[in-house]
Amino acid sequence: MPSISAIIINYNAGLILNEAVNSLLCSAVIAKVLVVDNGSVDHSMDEMEHLADSQSRLINIYNKANLGFAAACNIAIAAAGENDYLLFLNPDCLIDKEALETLLSCMKSSPQLGMAGPLILNPDGTEQAGGRRAVPTPWRAFVRIFGLSRLRERYPRLFSDFLLNEQPLPDGPTEVEAISGACMLVRRDALLDVGPMDEGYFMHCEDLDWCMRFHQRGWKVIFVPEARVVHHLGSCSHSRPIFVEWHKHKGMMRFYRKFFRHQYPGILLWIIGAGVWLRFSMMAIYHTLQKIKQRLKI
Repeated sequence: MPSISAIIINYNAGLILNEAVNSLLCSAVIAKVLVVDNGSVDHSMDEMEHLADSQSRLINIYNKANLGFAAACNIAIAAAGENDYLLFLNPDCLIDKEALETLLSCMKSSPQLGMAGPLILNPDGTEQAGGRRAVPTPWRAFVRIFGLSRLRERYPRLFSDFLLNEQPLPDGPTEVEAISGACMLVRRDALLDVGPMDEGYFMHCEDLDWCMRFHQRGWKVIFVPEARVVHHLGSCSHSRPIFVEWHKHKGMMRFYRKFFRHQYPGILLWIIGAGVWLRFSMMAIYHTLQKIKQRLKI
């Protein structure tokens, strides 16, 4: 019997949304697909309307405005029904039925597994950063921001990076500290124990927050390299890069304050905060210059 409710949050994803939804509807393990639209204006939901007429497993939910990723996910969770597992998939991710079945098989192998993520690939076949990672603690962030990770070969425990995609792929499913919200299969019992996503994050870092909370409640998070998903990164965010960067950096600061403010010296958190906002300023300048260059070309 189908045991997965799939959830996709759409915001101006374009034509690739149709591909993502159809890839899910082709799988026998999918009981229903819920597409929550966050006030898109690109007509990406038009095809979903037509598809829903012939696909009873497809449910479209409309928000009048962009409520953010976490809030939209929580709306879908409430409407998903009682299936044993929930799949959270970005609209720019393409997953085949073999990957779904592999993830599901891994989850069923142990009742302690609360969340599983696949190997996330770029369209060129290379591994995408963020699909498997350690928690970006303030110290790890300090190491990354100030380029100290180049010392990890000599002092791996002290200067290791939190992104693991440069490490060799494991031979099989491996427990990790965090996976990517672009594609995660979640056990309903674990979700009921941990609670929904934190809506204090608008977009980005809510997946890290969730992984932290799953670990705190004793649930395991696993990375499954045999399950592969292609992620066309940025399909929903390319039109507003500064907006995205703002919420990404704001989310990281919320993450640090929520989980680490009592574990690290205030001065270190202050330095990390300064580094985060310095990085945002540099990214904002870069994207502004890119936009000016494009206008000058026109």
